[in-house]
Amino acid sequence: MLTPEIVGPSITQNSGIIGETVNLNLEHLGDMRPSSLLFNVTHRLLYTKFRDPGEPPPLHLFGQLKRVTKQWLDTCLQCKGSTYPALLMYQELADMACERITAGITRAFLGERPIKALLDPYNPAGSTRHVRFNTSKADRWDTKGPPPKCHINWVVLDSDWESEFCRVAEAHPQVRAYVKNHNLGLEVPYRFGSDQRKYIPDFIVLVDDGHGDDDLLHLIVEIKGYRGEDAKEKASTMKTYWVPGVNHLATHGRWAFAEFCDVYEIETEFKAKVESQFDQMIQPFVTPSPTSV
Repeated sequence: MLTPEIVGPSITQNSGIIGETVNLNLEHLGDMRPSSLLFNVTHRLLYTKFRDPGEPPPLHLFGQLKRVTKQWLDTCLQCKGSTYPALLMYQELADMACERITAGITRAFLGERPIKALLDPYNPAGSTRHVRFNTSKADRWDTKGPPPKCHINWVVLDSDWESEFCRVAEAHPQVRAYVKNHNLGLEVPYRFGSDQRKYIPDFIVLVDDGHGDDDLLHLIVEIKGYRGEDAKEKASTMKTYWVPGVNHLATHGRWAFAEFCDVYEIETEFKAKVESQFDQMIQPFVTPSPTSV
């Protein structure tokens, strides 16, 4: 979705000491032919997402990518607040579009081409055994329980919403443990526009979704009040790349991702997420009843 918040200032007033004041804007982009925009975005997609390092671009894919890009521009791109598709001619906005298109292609082929996770060769697995830090934040949640479900004595809160989540997690019968991801070192790299960033999820929850205590589900939880484009990119990265990659690795347990966006619905949404994971787990073993003729 293109909005003035993402595009930024698009009108500049240019005036000298004397003379007429002139307003400079981007209205000339509104006259751009759709075919020119389509070519530019497809070209950027091919060179940034489907070109291997040190190799020439795979030009034989241009036709296929062009069809996918046109479908995305026609059905997925939304422009609000006096923005228009031709603004994707700017590189940063084009990179955002390429990221969304690539994520859509990746999700379509998850079953055929699994995501491969690459671990840090020097530190493949972290630990909270030696976590100890000071904080100046006064908002905290005491994790004593009952029953105690967090091995760290305090949850450092960034909002009142997170205290509500702690209450729900400690009271939920299928939650075995949870922890706030504060100074624990769990970071997920992602790309927003042309920038490389790191996403730090809010919570990690161990859920018994039917596999028993020896095979608990690791549920990464994000608490969001306002869900901007940056938050959408984080969620897309988690659902499309990080979670499928770790699950395919099969050496660090089973993982899932959930976003909670309304403090008054957290308890209901948390229950629904646990139930959906349980249904997904048992679905392959459910034999459909024979239909009568």
